[in-house]
Amino acid sequence: MTTSPNDESSITDVQARLSSWFADCARDLPWRSPHTTAWGVLVSEVMLQQTPASRVVEPWQRWTQRWPSAAVMAAEGPDEVLRAWGRLGYPRRALRLHQAAKAIVDLHDGEVPDDETALLSLPGVGSYTAAAIMAFAYGRRSLVLDVNIRRVLARVDAGVAHPSRTETAAERDRAWHWVPEGDLDAATWSAAAMELGATVCTARGPRCGECPVATHCTWVARGRPAWDGPPRVAQSWDGTDRQCRGRIMDALRSATSPVPLADVVWADDEQRSRCATSLVADGLAQLSSAGLVLPTTA
Repeated sequence: MTTSPNDESSITDVQARLSSWFADCARDLPWRSPHTTAWGVLVSEVMLQQTPASRVVEPWQRWTQRWPSAAVMAAEGPDEVLRAWGRLGYPRRALRLHQAAKAIVDLHDGEVPDDETALLSLPGVGSYTAAAIMAFAYGRRSLVLDVNIRRVLARVDAGVAHPSRTETAAERDRAWHWVPEGDLDAATWSAAAMELGATVCTARGPRCGECPVATHCTWVARGRPAWDGPPRVAQSWDGTDRQCRGRIMDALRSATSPVPLADVVWADDEQRSRCATSLVADGLAQLSSAGLVLPTTA
């Protein structure tokens, strides 16, 4: 049996099956605890951007112990926040989280807002993160569309192996049909669909035999046709500007004094200089007479 755009009964059945599966099979991730604050959810969502959950668990626990509220983090310097970020990657996320903490204190009395428009005004918070906070922190109906949910819907609903590279208005409009009307049911749907995409309906090697909604999956019903869209090329790492920037940031985080750029081991001097300049432009480093340092003011 496959799901069609007008088959509301099938959508309802998928929602029920996925909710039941999630209750039994969800990973025990610390930010899913009922005691997690909205600030803890925001921290988790920022950390989880482009980073697997398994790499986020320990950093999230350290961060929420050290900075249990936006107010505590807002009082900290950005240099300490960047040091604590460690090697999670994309350190601008840490800087934006620090800026968001300050905005939450200055504009919202230290409480993460429970309004999507207000959330979208926070530094580093886009449509996905705002919707996720509404769902996972406040149990409210919202359209949570991360790469995992998009993949699940691409297969179950559209019958293709992967979603398009860019989210479209038509995709968002169709995705709303899958979100239950009630707040708590909608929040559960978002968490369950995300979990399914992360653990069963994966990009590579999906385990369709273990999927609770395989009998409703259009992609399975069509024989799991191969992806015929644009090639899905994995990002390179070795020798890239990202790796070079990471090397410089590693040196700054571990240093107690300014780091001369020449002390950062990198084969290409021109690339190293270019990456250092970009880090300063991004606010992730500051230039002193003796070398580079982490920023001490936002």
